[in-house]
Amino acid sequence: MIDLYTAATPNGHKVSIALEELVLPYTLKVLDLSKGEQKRPDFLAICPNGRIPAIVDRAADDFAVFESGACLIYLAEKTGQLMPTDAKGRSRVLQWLMFQMGGIGPMMGQANVFFRYFPEKIQPAIDRYQGESKRLFTVLDSHLKDHEYLAGDYSIADIANWAWVRTHRWSGVEVDDLPHLKRWMDAIRQRPAVLRGIEAPPSRINLTKDGDDAAKKFSEEARKMVEMGQNQSALNKDQP
Repeated sequence: MIDLYTAATPNGHKVSIALEELVLPYTLKVLDLSKGEQKRPDFLAICPNGRIPAIVDRAADDFAVFESGACLIYLAEKTGQLMPTDAKGRSRVLQWLMFQMGGIGPMMGQANVFFRYFPEKIQPAIDRYQGESKRLFTVLDSHLKDHEYLAGDYSIADIANWAWVRTHRWSGVEVDDLPHLKRWMDAIRQRPAVLRGIEAPPSRINLTKDGDDAAKKFSEEARKMVEMGQNQSALNKDQP
């Protein structure tokens, strides 16, 4: 049995999708990020970084894994699925996984902060992160022109990238001019395990659209979290 500590975010849904695809039994432990539950001592003992997701493998002496990419690799290697075992095939999957971890996720995350959550509209920052997100989408589109999936067969690389790219509208980036990316997004969205994964847990808002009252409330709560993080950073800098 796997304990999944998570919330309804792209990083959280990466792991719940993988667990559903792998048909691994798991217990969902949802943390309320707005209440700072990810900073509680009991969770920090599992994930020192205080970020979701994290897993605890009860069948492996309660082995804990934090960071979403590390969770995906652990689960793929545990089951021998969603990642090839040969060196080249494994490397291809890891390359596209790192593309998401080092590019898609951070750039879209910063686009969300400055476009949605930051109390001031700093247009150069918005343009920077939306532009870089779109450039990365274009890289995916170019690769997918000649490939059904990112690294051969469907893999954890597809899961990781899709979980973020599906929320492109929330970052203020459109993909209508990227037909190969759209084809790939649509194909993955039709997988039953993926549909189950993005409901574990369900989001309070639909991150694939915009404009309703729930979205506005969500943005306000996220803005408070951003401001709280800024204040904590300032306190840390003042400490000797």
